[in-house]
Amino acid sequence: MAGATAAVVDVFDAGALRDAVAAARPDAVVHELTALPGRFQPRSKKIYDATNRVRAEGTTNLIAAARRAGARRFICQSIAFAYKPAGEPGVVGEDAPLFANAPAPFGAAVQVLEEMERQVLEAGSLEGLVLRYGWFYGPGTYFARDGSTSRDVRKRRFPVVGSGRGLWSFIHVDDAADATVAAVERGAPGVYNVVDDEPGAMSDWLPVLADALGARPPRRAPLWLARLVAGSAVATMATVLPGASNAKAGRELGWRPAHESWRSGFAQSLRA
Repeated sequence: MAGATAAVVDVFDAGALRDAVAAARPDAVVHELTALPGRFQPRSKKIYDATNRVRAEGTTNLIAAARRAGARRFICQSIAFAYKPAGEPGVVGEDAPLFANAPAPFGAAVQVLEEMERQVLEAGSLEGLVLRYGWFYGPGTYFARDGSTSRDVRKRRFPVVGSGRGLWSFIHVDDAADATVAAVERGAPGVYNVVDDEPGAMSDWLPVLADALGARPPRRAPLWLARLVAGSAVATMATVLPGASNAKAGRELGWRPAHESWRSGFAQSLRA
């Protein structure tokens, strides 16, 4: 970006981070720190360890640096696919409870997420906004054409699990970026879901994804096998996960996704 100056800083070095943020003299600080591995392996007990540390210790350091530098606004990334299931899958807003008692390791990650969000929303002089992004697709994501999930779909290693009725909320990375800019400029402090207009059942979106990638239709897997191979959290996402509503972000941030649905978005961004 024209006029921007890069600074590479270790978020766990509180002193260096404080100095770097102070030198930037920011009006707003945007926290997009994450440390997920290049391949999404939900069964791994350590998949969230690095990101959990970033979201806990890193957030604390960044908020302290932002407050010390006199920033007015603090925008923080979170996720919109951690809402607690409650019966038949439906679409929920930001006030719905998170799935903090989910099976490990996902449940522990959600607990860290809740604490991160609390820090941001209770950051005193800072106007704290939490953006709960949906599953990213587009360049540089697990759902990119060369992403690890897309590779699994091509190899038919990503099946529709059980009923496949769990609702997944997606967002193209370009739309996520636009929503983040909107949050820097306007909107009251609080939590916002940043997702497209159509939370989709796994049984609906996965065949569309496979088609966009030029892959054969996905296989189907029984629920017991998915729990054994991928873990209980994935089985929950596949069958009973609620979707997220973007109504608040549209109303209060004045934001609308250019990719209104994964139905057209997958085809537009993933076809060769």
